[in-house]
Amino acid sequence: MATYSKTLLSGSTDGRGIKVVATASVGTTIHTAVSGTSDFDEIWLWAVNSDTTARKLTIEFGSTSSPDDLIEQTIPAESGLMLLIPGLVLQNSTVVTAFCESADVVMLHGYVNRITA
Repeated sequence: MATYSKTLLSGSTDGRGIKVVATASVGTTIHTAVSGTSDFDEIWLWAVNSDTTARKLTIEFGSTSSPDDLIEQTIPAESGLMLLIPGLVLQNSTVVTAFCESADVVMLHGYVNRITA
């Protein structure tokens, strides 16, 4: 039977938000998935935009291929906790990164449900 354990995003410090500093690919590292192909990371991710202008955010989900791995979302100005990744899964040490058209205005928050066989 599979087990679930809630863990921090690997790019987070003590569970705090991750500031998106990159403005182009390859973006700021958000999370590196569990290694191997028998376990999974179910990723939940929200964005906060502290800027007074809406900002386009690009999530590179597992790789940087366009359009295969890109999730693009415009985050409204001065908004918080907008759901970006609703429990999508990754494994095999794939990496989630993010970049924004303006550095240091979008923070990403979230967690991972690690599913082990």
